[in-house]
Amino acid sequence: MLKLKNLETRLQAAIKQFWKIRGSQRKKQGKKTGRKDSGSRADVTGGKHVDGFIELVYGLLVENGIPEASIFCRSKMELPGYFRPEKKWDLLIVLNEKLVAAIEFKSQVGPSFGNNYNNRTEEAIGNAVDIKTAYREGAFAPSPNPWVGFLMVLEEADGSMKQVSVKEPHFKVFSEFKIASYAKRYEETLTRMTREGLYDGACLLLTARQSKSPGFSEPGVELSFRRFMSSLLGHATAVLQENEM
Repeated sequence: MLKLKNLETRLQAAIKQFWKIRGSQRKKQGKKTGRKDSGSRADVTGGKHVDGFIELVYGLLVENGIPEASIFCRSKMELPGYFRPEKKWDLLIVLNEKLVAAIEFKSQVGPSFGNNYNNRTEEAIGNAVDIKTAYREGAFAPSPNPWVGFLMVLEEADGSMKQVSVKEPHFKVFSEFKIASYAKRYEETLTRMTREGLYDGACLLLTARQSKSPGFSEPGVELSFRRFMSSLLGHATAVLQENEM
């Protein structure tokens, strides 16, 4: 049986850390150079803003018996690609020289939801195709088919929740994307990517920028954190058991 104790409380702590780090980056950014980035860029130029989620996934893996030595999230995170020499992932599981899992953690806050949505989507699709093709062509042999995951944290704000129109100068856009917010677009995109097999698991978390106690919501049943972790742990523990036989 998988161990997922106090999952909501621990996820809430990761959300709180996310906003705390972003706030501290905004304050610190520019102190050394005297220059400040504009808009939300000051929140992200320091990096490390998704560390709380990486640490949470790491902890759950260890609690479920995955050896710490097989989990990489601070160094040695590069994997060969098929369309490029290498790609640095945020968390890898490599057990007995076999690639078990590769996960990407991303976040987005306002105000530029439109451009960033397109960039994030293109990047996510490209990364998935790259690693899946590399596996097919034997880059990770004799590894079993690796579990590939994507976790997205999106700010719940007016810019991400309001409906956005589409442009159709030549052909019609799929109806699910018409008059949908950027949050709904992310939900639809991640759901489609998992159903198409580009990712084995995806998670979408919405969180509002609040000073004291930021909360979170999970808009898609198929994109919940519990489902994401259950799928990852099921795959990782199965590979571990096979290696112990």
